[in-house]
Amino acid sequence: MERGKIKKKHKGTSSGGGDWEGREKNINMVQPEKHYKVFFLAVVTLLVAICVAEVPLCHPRHKATVVKMDEASLTVNNELGAEMVVSWLSDHCYQCVYQPLGVVPAGPGPGIPSSVDFTVGTQHGITLQLNSSLVSLELCTVHFHFWEHGNYSLWVKNLNDSSVVNCSVVTDTETVNSYLRELLLIDWLCLVWYRLDVVKNLMFRLGNSMETERLINSELGFPGRTVETATDTILPATPSRRLRSLDTFRGLSLVIMVFVNYGGGRYWFFRHESWNGLTVADLVFPWFVFIMGTSISLSVSSALRCGLSRFSLFTKAVWRSVQLFLIGLLIINPNYCQGPLSWDSLRIPGVLQRLAFSYLVVASLDLCVAWNSLDNLPVDAWWYSAREFLLYWPAWLCVIVLETVWLCLTFLLPVPDCPSGYLGPGGIGDMGQYPNCTGGAAGYVDRWLLGENHIYQTPSSRVIYKSHMPFDPEGVLGSINSVLMAFLGLQAGKILLHYKDQHSSIMARFLIWSLVMGIISATLTKCSLNEGFIPINKNLWSLSYVTTLACFGLLLLVLIYYTVDVRRWWSGAPFYYPGMNSILVYVGHEVLEEYFPFRWRMANNQSHAEHLTQNLLATSCWVLISFLLYRKNIFWKI
Repeated sequence: MERGKIKKKHKGTSSGGGDWEGREKNINMVQPEKHYKVFFLAVVTLLVAICVAEVPLCHPRHKATVVKMDEASLTVNNELGAEMVVSWLSDHCYQCVYQPLGVVPAGPGPGIPSSVDFTVGTQHGITLQLNSSLVSLELCTVHFHFWEHGNYSLWVKNLNDSSVVNCSVVTDTETVNSYLRELLLIDWLCLVWYRLDVVKNLMFRLGNSMETERLINSELGFPGRTVETATDTILPATPSRRLRSLDTFRGLSLVIMVFVNYGGGRYWFFRHESWNGLTVADLVFPWFVFIMGTSISLSVSSALRCGLSRFSLFTKAVWRSVQLFLIGLLIINPNYCQGPLSWDSLRIPGVLQRLAFSYLVVASLDLCVAWNSLDNLPVDAWWYSAREFLLYWPAWLCVIVLETVWLCLTFLLPVPDCPSGYLGPGGIGDMGQYPNCTGGAAGYVDRWLLGENHIYQTPSSRVIYKSHMPFDPEGVLGSINSVLMAFLGLQAGKILLHYKDQHSSIMARFLIWSLVMGIISATLTKCSLNEGFIPINKNLWSLSYVTTLACFGLLLLVLIYYTVDVRRWWSGAPFYYPGMNSILVYVGHEVLEEYFPFRWRMANNQSHAEHLTQNLLATSCWVLISFLLYRKNIFWKI
């Protein structure tokens, strides 16, 4: 069977998976719809329609300036007899210099203020600093967290006719908490998916009733096996039991990734962190890499049991990696809506490119150390209780060498005009001492090896830290740590192989590894955001970032494994379906991003509610597409 094409598979049987298929078919036989559910849906829809409207708490006294999304209006009233300079600093900007906001002239007379209107950000708290423009003397500072589209006044005056300056912020008008609207909208979508039988019935009737035969071992979310090109005569006599939890985990990561890439409602916590720290957007890519490593282990083991040679599997891994790299380079990275591909500015790193590199390295390592059979291991050996780890020590040694290379390059490589081991964002960070040092050695290696025109031009540090150097979050040095992330997923796969159907042992070892990763993260970060040896940083893919996300990923995998495969309380839907067709969903959502129904011109592009509605509907469309393709047994294989 050729690779790189969309394939339609015929109905078959699969041990351990029939229960779920049977449940899906039974959903088609739903009882007549109950009236209270229709009424409930109508009420929820009405509530959502009301909540997405911008409703102020009271009528504004004035509208000083036209504010945009994540902005508020601030009127500074100066009752002093001297001109003053207003500066600001975001709580999210670590060791940054104050940025000028504007100048407020002196009042025209005693008790008569001069007023100037400004716009301020509302995503994080802000410290306002007021200085005298004559003698550069700090008059006062005030900290405040403004709300979006609110109107505020800052009054600056002498206290009781003394020389003591008093600064106070007064709330003139404040809009409702926009997070409530979006929360209700998300809840409404969840109700549609999980509670309404009529919707479930409609969804399942859109597809046919054919079953899908699939092994657990699709390393990138493809439904086929790595042994698919072999003849039927070499397939194992006993079919493998399918673990839906892996596809569910992969699909959950992918759905969040699609939602975030489409904008995430333009909320800051659905965007990548400016530098150190984590947001929701920073979780999903490492988890996808992690579960890829888990499936590599299962796939290689299955292929070796079927009698395929290691060399043939290696050539398939190389070819698959080449395809992934080229898709990312030539299809995902260029923006063809802005014109034809330009070799002079083509970005070389990318998400699929990093997946390709990580997949090739980890698959190669596993092919070197994987056992053809795990059935004849000596149970009385001293290493048997830790066999899932000790049997693969050569691969661990290679990963440790790679990690040593990352540490040496990161902390010892001389970078022009930058201190050794610099991990900061540059720009106005570190009190503006190193404006051209964004990313330290990681940024320097990318600029030297790939060229400034071939890496990401607008890193997340530009907004808060005002950095102006190109920096690629999928750069060369970070790829080393992505290999570590995939290898930790491979280790999880070894646990699944060595303790097959021993649910307690599997979950206990997942929890132990999660605890170990958490301890390493706590040590590297000193349990702080910015003061650790190696802070958690998605842009750098720092070591602590990998161990932290591996810790969280293992905990999440335990939860999904327990609810989906052990207790079978949950089928994994709807995340199971995009997890089965992950490459198609990822490539499709990138290529068709600018097309209807995934995007349209909004009536008010400064509204979180409209952005969130558009992004949720676009993401839901891809979930629906993956579901329909699943029902038709159509999958994109590479």
